[in-house]
Amino acid sequence: MFRILFILLVSLSLTAAAALSGCHTMSGAGQDIEQGGKAISDKADEHTD
Repeated sequence: MFRILFILLVSLSLTAAAALSGCHTMSGAGQDIEQGGKAISDKADEHTD
């Protein structure tokens, strides 16, 4: 019984860690994409003026 409880606890901990790190990663990726889009937009504005 203890072994099953231990395996369940480890599985839940790993799932929670993966979910939390995934959220942080997606947030960082969104910021990077936003900065890239701004740089492209700025360059386009330089060439249209």
